Amino acid sequence: MTIIQNPILTGFNPDPSICRAGEDYYIAVSTFEWFPGVGIYHSKDLKNWRLVSRPLNRVSQLNMMGNPDSGGVWAPALSYHDNQFWLIYTDVKVVDGQWKDCHNYLVTCDTIDGVWSEPIYLNSSGFDPSLFHDDNGKKYLVNMLWDQRVDHHNFYGIVLQEYSVPEQKLVGKREIIFKGTEVKLTEAPHLYKINGFYYLLTAEGGTKYDHQATIARSENLHGPYEVHPDNPLITSFPYPKNPLQKAGHASIVRTHTDEWFLVHLTGRPLSQPNKPLLDPRGYCPLGRETAIQRLEWKNDWPYVPGGNQPSLQIEGPTIKEVTWQSDYAVKDDFDTDSLNLHFQSLRIPLDNKIATLKDNPGHLRLYGRESLTSRFTQAFIARRWQHFHFTAETKVSFYPTNFQQAAGLVNYYNTQNWSALQITADENKGRILDLTICDNFVFQQPLRNEPIVIPKEVEYIYLRCDVNAHIYNYHYSFDGERWEEIPVTLPSHKLSDDYIRGGGFFTGAFVGMQCQDTSGQQLHADFDYFIYEAEDSPEVDRP
Repeated sequence: MTIIQNPILTGFNPDPSICRAGEDYYIAVSTFEWFPGVGIYHSKDLKNWRLVSRPLNRVSQLNMMGNPDSGGVWAPALSYHDNQFWLIYTDVKVVDGQWKDCHNYLVTCDTIDGVWSEPIYLNSSGFDPSLFHDDNGKKYLVNMLWDQRVDHHNFYGIVLQEYSVPEQKLVGKREIIFKGTEVKLTEAPHLYKINGFYYLLTAEGGTKYDHQATIARSENLHGPYEVHPDNPLITSFPYPKNPLQKAGHASIVRTHTDEWFLVHLTGRPLSQPNKPLLDPRGYCPLGRETAIQRLEWKNDWPYVPGGNQPSLQIEGPTIKEVTWQSDYAVKDDFDTDSLNLHFQSLRIPLDNKIATLKDNPGHLRLYGRESLTSRFTQAFIARRWQHFHFTAETKVSFYPTNFQQAAGLVNYYNTQNWSALQITADENKGRILDLTICDNFVFQQPLRNEPIVIPKEVEYIYLRCDVNAHIYNYHYSFDGERWEEIPVTLPSHKLSDDYIRGGGFFTGAFVGMQCQDTSGQQLHADFDYFIYEAEDSPEVDRP
């Protein structure tokens, strides 16, 4: 018997959409403002997963220049039908106020890791679209419908409309098929046809601690839909001591061995000793992750065995376990022609004029662009925090001539929340190391009166960050052997959805390499390697 440990996709892997192609399983997750858009993971056994595709990798498919924090790609929906993969996604342009300006698209590909098609525009009526392939050959798009009217609830309901493959557009009348339950905030619709019933799986309650997955069924595609008698299908809200919180936003798969599973969003809050359990429940710097549960059927309704809360461990399917080589090396020496799929940039692809592996072979060269507060062009390459305890390290050569030029190691949540240990220049001291902290858009430079002067003979500076659950610290070295700690301890929880000012943010902490030059000279920095090394195995990786 195979035991699966949750979560199966750790660190900022939210809104999972699962599908099966033969005996292969794929999960697509949201990426928001990070580019390339969408992450697709592959498994043979539902336990072991590897990142295999970033399908939205061209500006013609996804241009997020200027998108707000936590805008961009929301809730992709992946399906396999007619011998090809179908991917539906939203590009959200406005997140605040009465409007959610967002545009929904479809791309296809014959293979999961191939070149995906140019996008087909669908609609802009709301977010979280998905495509349903009915057994009569017709296809339908469902999405939540956004209501911007003052004094109306913004989540109007789930709207259905037929999609014409030959015409490559939506056709016919759109109609509301489900208004949701009294929990409201009804979103993330997925339709399934099972044993003669149409099942509509949605997320409700928002994507924080009161999140849930709601399921309803009807004998008619157009409804009316009857809600599960023991709804919700899964939630963590009544179970504050469960280490898997925020359970909701789910999708269903039937295995080739005729077993049923549910993948769902979850978050693992840091423990809060001597603080109230319920308000707030904690902070999740790893963001919203993906977990999996078994499903069983009773009276044509799906149930999570043992109750509707998530489990840390479940019994896997009756499929022989298939393991993969790691999809990310502990140390990346930048000796290949392209960056590892785990590395991403913000909002746009970075061409060879901004980020290149060719100009100084064996190095990632970044040409300085805008600051970490910019929503347009940053020279920043980063990867997700995936563990509560890890070390990130890099080695960089950088020769700034003024204080507007800086390069170094960054821990980042969004444009208003980050910290950066950077090489920069001082008029009197020459090259220095400085620490800048952006805390809900309040800035600090705690080393301002005692900056660390870099010896003139030193070419490469080594920078390191140690993350230990609740806190993280920066270190530096001029020879790679003798390390000095920056005397500032930083709280991890300030890089979480739950801390960010105003709420409504959906990503997670990232760590990576950045170069900025706000003088406009585009001075470059050369990064010789990047290390991401976790201290914990998945079985003991707990806050």
